[in-house]
Amino acid sequence: MKKIKGIEGVYIHENFPATVNLTPHIKVYGEKLFKHGRREYRVWDPHRSKMAAAILNGLKNLKIKKSSKILYLGASSGTTASHFSDIIPKGLIYCLEFSPRMMRELVKVCENRKNMIPILKDATRPKDYLHLIEKVDFIYCDVAQPRQGQLFTENMKLFLREEGQGLLMIKARSIDVTRKPSVIFKEEEEKIKNAGFKVLEKIRLEPYEKDHVALLVEFGD
Repeated sequence: MKKIKGIEGVYIHENFPATVNLTPHIKVYGEKLFKHGRREYRVWDPHRSKMAAAILNGLKNLKIKKSSKILYLGASSGTTASHFSDIIPKGLIYCLEFSPRMMRELVKVCENRKNMIPILKDATRPKDYLHLIEKVDFIYCDVAQPRQGQLFTENMKLFLREEGQGLLMIKARSIDVTRKPSVIFKEEEEKIKNAGFKVLEKIRLEPYEKDHVALLVEFGD
């Protein structure tokens, strides 16, 4: 097992990413647990997490540290958020989710992980939770809807520290099912740039996710 270069707290085990389990012996989504030395690790399934897929497909140069603060837009039931929780044992994750049904599952995960805070709010209305969230080091956005790029940049401008980063998961079919994904990806990238950001990395997620791309972003010069 070895560390992944450029991403703190993530390792490779049998060709899959893995993180040190913050809550030993407890699984979140049925993932495989294994011991290496004195630590217990969780396999990060790329078929269940777009972040894991992006890592396997070459994502690097993340500035996330053990004490980082993260805003997660579209946290769902907490699968990916729980791995972020492993990576930042001294940090904090604000887990924003719109669906009450998903929130019930998310709350169960947060009960065991004290660095995860569940927030039932709509990511398209960031001013509604402006009083709940401080400035963060990293924003992760996985909200499958037509305005995903716009809501991402709005949240970046309100909550991201000047030296921070954001990662946007673009799902082409949620924007327009009638057009080529490659065209949509180019248009969304231009929108991000026009909003004052620069794209550091662009990672397609096949074969784990169809018609998805991950954009690693920071403030422009």
